[in-house]
Amino acid sequence: MKRKFWLAATLLVILSGAIISSRSATVKKASVAIKKETVAPVASAFAGYVTNIYQLAGLKTSGLDYEVFEKALTGYYNLKENNKLAKNSQIVTVVDFNKASTVKRMWIVDLAKKQLLLNTWVAHGQGSGELMATQFSDKNESHQSSLGFYVTDDVYYGKHGRSLKLDGMDAGFNSNARARAVVLHAADYVCENTIKQLGRLGRSYGCPAVSPEVSNKIIDLIKGKNMIYINADVNGYTSKYLNEDFLTEFNAPADSSVSLTKNTQ
Repeated sequence: MKRKFWLAATLLVILSGAIISSRSATVKKASVAIKKETVAPVASAFAGYVTNIYQLAGLKTSGLDYEVFEKALTGYYNLKENNKLAKNSQIVTVVDFNKASTVKRMWIVDLAKKQLLLNTWVAHGQGSGELMATQFSDKNESHQSSLGFYVTDDVYYGKHGRSLKLDGMDAGFNSNARARAVVLHAADYVCENTIKQLGRLGRSYGCPAVSPEVSNKIIDLIKGKNMIYINADVNGYTSKYLNEDFLTEFNAPADSSVSLTKNTQ
């Protein structure tokens, strides 16, 4: 009799444990579902904002890849949060060194007006490659281009005429820009005639050099604490400004046609 009692008691304990475990798993799944519901709309809201500008500015038609533009805007908002850009900054510049130098691979976009202001050629460094930029460095005398996020500063007059100082924001990747005198400047070798003669643009010592025909326009558009993002798909590049934590509190600008709300969870 006692044996039957203990057997029944044991079975009851096992059954109770199974029920509790099942309920715990159900609660856990529900918790994950709730978390996804609170995070996903915010992430998709940012994606919607990026897509809205991408489409209205005709960036696909101009050749700018969506993923590169999305990374640029991620960096832009992180730089904004860290007070690295001017409060009224609405201009972003994207350079994509995944593309050949014969392609117009610099884009200047007005986020407020959702307009592409300029799409033009830009040179890479002599040490980075010929037609394509494949090698990058932040070292002195490397004559290579440097990847990452830059903030524009003051205009000055140097050996290339009117030029724009740049501050590299990514430690180890472009933070040596000032010491290397990496600036935005005009260069005669950035033109269609050079492409016809050489099959590529001329190359700089690491500066993002542009055509003299548009250099003043570019400088006037982006000077004074605006962002430049130089992209290339290479192993090892990382940036704290590609952190997506800001998405949980992302609000679209008031004039955006995308309806977004701040997540207060």
